[in-house]
Amino acid sequence: MSETILKVANVSKRFGGLQALSDVGLTIQRGQVYGLIGPNGAGKTTFFNVLTGLYTPDSGTFELAGKPYTPTAVHEVAKAGIARTFQNIRLFAEMTALENVMVGRHVRTHSGILGAVLRTSGFKKEEAEITARARELLDYVGIGKLADYKSRTLSYGDQRRLEIARALATDPQLIALDEPAAGMNATEKVQLRELIDRIRNDNRTILLIEHDVKLVMGLCDRVTVLDYGKQLSSGTPAEVQSDPKVIEAYLGTGGH
Repeated sequence: MSETILKVANVSKRFGGLQALSDVGLTIQRGQVYGLIGPNGAGKTTFFNVLTGLYTPDSGTFELAGKPYTPTAVHEVAKAGIARTFQNIRLFAEMTALENVMVGRHVRTHSGILGAVLRTSGFKKEEAEITARARELLDYVGIGKLADYKSRTLSYGDQRRLEIARALATDPQLIALDEPAAGMNATEKVQLRELIDRIRNDNRTILLIEHDVKLVMGLCDRVTVLDYGKQLSSGTPAEVQSDPKVIEAYLGTGGH
């Protein structure tokens, strides 16, 4: 029996006169790559922002690994076990790649500010462990040799990998990737797919927003399609691709 990592039901969000989300729900099992797709303005990023504490939903219920979960603030979401990347890369430009990942890892640390100020033995031990883990994760995503380079000097594809390494540093139950292939060339997309496959094979769970439908359909176990904030279709990639409503929204008379 597979374990449900995320269960979301009846999520709605309105901005003034715009109903951005209407009763959206999804269920993600451990080890799945779950795709969330839809035309521009469909509500994908709004859903991500609600899920990760940037927006407060008007309604909806959330369960993470079987426990009720309320996405109220970004740092609380990370502690609860959801890590995310952003469509527009958000790295600390003047920090090294290693330091960026270490920042992510500090979510799971125990030494408080006092320990840091006093440089206690516990703090030093934990800091050494954080550094070692950050180096492991840089190796894992394929940019270990760039550990000491400032993040702003990295190529676009490598910055994407660094963001994923930083997300993994929080030991998340679920990794939410917002348009990770945006701006990537064909080679970088192949490498991204290999990395996502690797993460999945290590029994981690991924929620993926992506405009590249080919990438989503070739990678995801299940897919939900949003259109104008409503759930248009959910199922396996094959089921979704053959759904007349999806074909219409993307290719036919849906006005996109």
